[in-house]
Amino acid sequence: MPGYAEQLQEEQHAVDRAYGRLDALRAQARARLDAVRAAGSHGSPTQRTERDSFATMYEDRLTQLRAVEDRLIFGRLDNTAGERRYIGRIGLSSETHEPILTDWRAEAARPFYEATPSHHGDIVMRRHITLNFREVVGVEDEVLDVHSEQVGKASSAGTLTGEGALLASLSSRRTGKMTDIVATIQAEQDRIIRSDLGHAVVVQGGPGTGKTAVALHRAAYLLYTHRSMLDRSGVLVIGPSSAFLHYIDQVLPSLGETGVVSRTIADLIPGFNATATDTPRAAQLKGEQRMAKAIANAVAARERVPRTLPVVRINGFAVAMKPSDVEQAIADARRTRQPHNKARETFVRSMLEALRARYVEQLDYTPEQPELTDVMQQLRMNDTVRHTLNLAWLPMTGPWLIDQLFSKPAQLRRFAPWLSDDDIAALTRDKGAALTQSDIPLLDEAMELLGPDPRAAARKAAADAQRAEEEQYARDTLAQAGIGSGIVTSQMLVDQINGMDAELTAQRAAADREWTYGHIVVDEAQELTAMDWRMLIRRCPSRSFTIVGDVAQTSALGGTRAWRHTMDRLFGEDNWDLNELTINYRNPQEVSDLASRFARSEGLYISTVNAVRTMPDSVERLTVPTEAELHAAVARQVVALTDRFVSSDGTGRVAVIVPQTRLADFRGTVRTALQEAFSDQEFARLDAQSAWDEQVCVCTTQDVKGLEYDAVMVVQPAAIDQEAPSRLTAAADLYVAMTRPTQRLLILRTNADESELPL
Repeated sequence: MPGYAEQLQEEQHAVDRAYGRLDALRAQARARLDAVRAAGSHGSPTQRTERDSFATMYEDRLTQLRAVEDRLIFGRLDNTAGERRYIGRIGLSSETHEPILTDWRAEAARPFYEATPSHHGDIVMRRHITLNFREVVGVEDEVLDVHSEQVGKASSAGTLTGEGALLASLSSRRTGKMTDIVATIQAEQDRIIRSDLGHAVVVQGGPGTGKTAVALHRAAYLLYTHRSMLDRSGVLVIGPSSAFLHYIDQVLPSLGETGVVSRTIADLIPGFNATATDTPRAAQLKGEQRMAKAIANAVAARERVPRTLPVVRINGFAVAMKPSDVEQAIADARRTRQPHNKARETFVRSMLEALRARYVEQLDYTPEQPELTDVMQQLRMNDTVRHTLNLAWLPMTGPWLIDQLFSKPAQLRRFAPWLSDDDIAALTRDKGAALTQSDIPLLDEAMELLGPDPRAAARKAAADAQRAEEEQYARDTLAQAGIGSGIVTSQMLVDQINGMDAELTAQRAAADREWTYGHIVVDEAQELTAMDWRMLIRRCPSRSFTIVGDVAQTSALGGTRAWRHTMDRLFGEDNWDLNELTINYRNPQEVSDLASRFARSEGLYISTVNAVRTMPDSVERLTVPTEAELHAAVARQVVALTDRFVSSDGTGRVAVIVPQTRLADFRGTVRTALQEAFSDQEFARLDAQSAWDEQVCVCTTQDVKGLEYDAVMVVQPAAIDQEAPSRLTAAADLYVAMTRPTQRLLILRTNADESELPL
């Protein structure tokens, strides 16, 4: 077997061939796109639509081919027949259909992740290939068949190794963007990624076990395996914060998938973005399942018989509105089982017909149809009738209903009778107050029960009618042109007639509250309340979910502390699978051990067994006598950590985690320290960074959920502990804080803080 240098050169030829084919495919797609665009807007509507459809297809293909540029190839499998199979981000074949690269999600690539010396089939060796841009800079071989001659060859070539690729990825500096793990997926992770679409899959794992990466790679795998279905229905990713979504937003594109909707609970309803925050107790109360009953009660209360009913005069006759008429009309409307605002149409029609009957009863002749039509028109236009019908069946919007409920204690007491006076005080707020994240599931519940705003529904009905006419015209046009099927559809033609490009599934899904997805990924799922889950299940009736989280990190009072308790209720005992990841790839062993000992002592369930690496100097504890000296110590240490871990090329991340009540003070301290320690140019660069991409950030435990940093400084842990609404929440918050670093954890506190909470 050639030496190491020759091995690198040999793999460089394979890499050059793959990138050459990638470049050729890009050029081909770009040329076809240019040709379509050059055709301009000439021709019939059908011809223009067909060109636009091809343009969209070529644009999507170019986007995919550009996204896989980085680390296109990362592995090779050798079998007993001497054949080699290269593994990469996408599948590539030559012009003569000769395989060049196997997509990592293909069944043929499975042994790259799952083969072991005891179960390797016909695979004798697995090679990891490391690239720097398009240059091969390293190869590492794992010989799976110990009796193969590959053992001696790899050993003599200096390529024989174990987990070098994984350890190299763990030691690299953070960039503020999560990278994919496609080259280093471990066997326990791969089995979860390739699990069946039909079941809900729950992934429990401690910090750094790769839960998020597994969830995203599973989404990519499902999109690859069930392309035809999920391209139509879409995939939704739910994260805990907008910063987290920024952190992960490059993972799926790097795997060739760009059509996924990413949202938080706070912005899941199109047109709404919750900006306010509830107290932990208020959030817990709003998250309870029975709040759905409170919303239903609030809606039902607006379907009633008014205390006083009018008598109106029509053509000189007194027409009385009777309680029995209202009761019957309400019953008629409820029998339709339509949302409140839609059912109101039946209610109004039934009431007007009852009033018309009261008018006819007083006549001594049988009226003609024109007279009856006139009577109905007079009743519709009568202000007294309209006012009374609104009192009996009030048209409402979701935001108005939620605002009424929480700004009026009497309504809370009436519609949620299980609430105590203290509960009502915790929930009551000013009229017109901003929506909170905990309001969003309640708003969604209200919108589901109410249906569209009647005025918006009328506009939509008119638009739908026009759209139907346009689509019929389009179908006729296609039929006349002899194009009744294929790439051009009547919907595409209508879009062209209206001057619109064909919308992507993700764009349509994100704009439609009632869209149902084919699959939903939920990260930090332990934080979701019963009402959060109710909102998500509504968006995926098939209950195809990937759910990842760690019950030891649950900080929400209404969150999950035992998966079975939540999942059995949502999916049924036999319709979900629990998978547990046990290896910590993020933290050094010393950091993991410290955090785990603390969490166990506080009664939290810890699933991580061990970390994959040790760093003897990765944990440091500093104690200062007074509060005055604390700020000086924070300033010194943040400068030292920044100098060591942060680079001007944008790599490296440092987090200073502080109590919520001290956030502004410590931000000022850190900013001043950086300004004094670094050049004007470097400070200006750091100071201008976006909140979600700061290389040095001062934040709370809630801000860092799901994220990781090179170094973390935890300041005054006892004060952080005391701010929490419960003991378990306090323990979870500190466990989260201590498990964010990949390289170094510094705990900085005063003597008084240490005496209150020993670590």
